[in-house]
Amino acid sequence: MNERERGFLLLTSSLGNAERHPLTVSQLRTLTKRVRAMERPTEERDLSEFDLLALGFDREMSHRILRLLEQGEELSYYLQKGKRLGCTPITRVSSGYPGALRRMKLDAPGVLWAKGDLSMLSSPMISLVGSRDIRPENQRFAEAVGRQAARQGYVLVSGNARGADRIAQESCLAAGGRVVVVVADALMDKCAEEQILYLCEDSFDLSFSAQRALSRNRVIHCLGSRVFVAQCDYQTGGTWSGTEKNLSCGWSPVFCFDDHSAACLSLTQMGAEKIGLDALSDLDALTFRQESFF
Repeated sequence: MNERERGFLLLTSSLGNAERHPLTVSQLRTLTKRVRAMERPTEERDLSEFDLLALGFDREMSHRILRLLEQGEELSYYLQKGKRLGCTPITRVSSGYPGALRRMKLDAPGVLWAKGDLSMLSSPMISLVGSRDIRPENQRFAEAVGRQAARQGYVLVSGNARGADRIAQESCLAAGGRVVVVVADALMDKCAEEQILYLCEDSFDLSFSAQRALSRNRVIHCLGSRVFVAQCDYQTGGTWSGTEKNLSCGWSPVFCFDDHSAACLSLTQMGAEKIGLDALSDLDALTFRQESFF
């Protein structure tokens, strides 16, 4: 791991310490923009308080950034712990960082932690999202997405939540496919499996939180070249908020199971495409036709 990667880790990971407050995505975006605009290159030396003040940060924020960057010993210990547990960091400046996330540019997660076969990140991927309490017809759609992903050579990306996520994941694995699971709980507790790559943001040993669950939605949506919505609650829940954000930002084309629900109708009005089970027989043939109203 080079110094630039270490710097990203120091700035964007809590290193498993709830009392450590890394930069938010917005704060990292601001820092990155300002550093890039510096007349004098910073690669040859560390940032100083003078640099940060000159870039427009106040003294408190300048000290906070410097304190984060000075915790190299804590980082070394955390990296060693992660290695023992099979957890690998991929920073936004690492060569193995997913291109689909890199296209988010400055809004991409600063670091992902991975456990499993990293080659999956360079394979074609589709994503599946959906409700926890899922109706029978929507369950059949989730199963079909997982099964067809396996049959047609796609890695399935999902979030491991009860309901649509797990139904699709299990269907994909049963058909001999591979799955990228973006978790919102402790990555280190996941058992390494040949057909599964586990990912998380920030730290590999943080427990579940609602905020982590919501944050990982953008990773799920961005990794897939297509996103399939098995079921969604109207204007509520993580599936709704994540899909609405995708449609407003244009991360990936969204295909919503046509279950005649108010949520499906509203998402199609925002730019999603309605599809049925038959459309899944050829995933490559799916095209995105609608214009988003955002």
